[in-house]
Amino acid sequence: MFFRKMRNPGSNSESELIAAIDIGTSKICCTIAKVDSPDSIRVIGVGHQASKGLKSGNVIDMQDAELSILNSVHLAEQMAKETIRYVYVNIPNCYSQTVSVELPISGHSIDDVDVKKLLMMSREAAQPLGQEPIHTIPTSYDIDGRRGIRDPRGMYGDALGVNIHTIYSHTNNLRNLHTCISRCHLTVKSFVSTSLASGLSALIDDEMDLGVIVVDMGAGTTTVGIFYEGNITHTDYIPMGGNHVTSDIARVLSTPLFQAERIKTLHGSAIAATTDEREMIKVAQIGDAKDSPTNQIAKADLVRIIRPRIEENFERIRSRLAKAGVDKKACNRIVLTGGASQLPGIQDVANSILDKPIRLGKPIMTSLHDSITGPAFSAGVGLLQFAHLEKTENMLSHQLSRTQNSVADKLTNWFKDNI
Repeated sequence: MFFRKMRNPGSNSESELIAAIDIGTSKICCTIAKVDSPDSIRVIGVGHQASKGLKSGNVIDMQDAELSILNSVHLAEQMAKETIRYVYVNIPNCYSQTVSVELPISGHSIDDVDVKKLLMMSREAAQPLGQEPIHTIPTSYDIDGRRGIRDPRGMYGDALGVNIHTIYSHTNNLRNLHTCISRCHLTVKSFVSTSLASGLSALIDDEMDLGVIVVDMGAGTTTVGIFYEGNITHTDYIPMGGNHVTSDIARVLSTPLFQAERIKTLHGSAIAATTDEREMIKVAQIGDAKDSPTNQIAKADLVRIIRPRIEENFERIRSRLAKAGVDKKACNRIVLTGGASQLPGIQDVANSILDKPIRLGKPIMTSLHDSITGPAFSAGVGLLQFAHLEKTENMLSHQLSRTQNSVADKLTNWFKDNI
């Protein structure tokens, strides 16, 4: 399957550069890697920049977003001593649907032409208005009703069917991001779902095969991806993340947002401890002078502010999974990743609401720079792995994504015609 981790694929991509831009609400991170061998990549450049002009995965100020992207790319290029032209970019605001289509084949041997025609039919079957497909993934084929076929080429039958998992995002937001990146003199090689990127980075093969739910908790968005039998089979997102916790703290305690973020980082927890009633935290007030006396609150009060928002997030995840009918799938494990997943006690809250074993996920790839080994960088590292897989595995999903119907190609044409 295309989205499994690599197992000795053949390639001639030695010494080729790949670059990725993880565009988040709180940070933008550009990473540059060099392909040392067909099964190994090495990160040679990293650039961090505070994210401006973006909120919950959407562009809200083109100039600020462009500048943030440009600065992160410049820092990564300086470190790598290389200049990049093509980038892979993550998209958090994605959701998916699965459709089944069937193609008469009149008993002849199935070839690439039949499979491509079937996949193109699936793209045209039910594209939602105002949405653009960024991944079209065949999860299973069937021939004359015989299900569970992974690769039908060379087989015989009268009817070839396929179940297609398509991941969509808003067309206009993709255009906005594409425009920002193009103004930085870069070309979008591919948009990649954050759920898929985080899964590639933080999961092991057994989890992908047996079934797992990946929850990437960012600053403005929480993305959900379900992996089963080596593929991503469901994608969704909730416009809520770590910044919402920060806003709650700032609002309740009447403290500036930067102070609220500091308090959350240093003292925050989703679970109360027995000593929290006695532990006091100093809280600066909005508008106070630097030498003004600060208020104090018990740490237990801080937990009482934080926990309801965390519970709300996981309850919304549980509700969305139930509504989509995927909560009863063979997914008996959850991997939390993303920057907001590092809040102490969050695994216990997730376990109590979602009723599944929880582990904290972070990038598994070796040869990483020390600054990108934490859960906050799972999506960014996953983008590099996606790029490497796309370059080294000649699979059906890659063949389809490179047709002129791919989202990157369509957006490039739109950009040329309209800008």
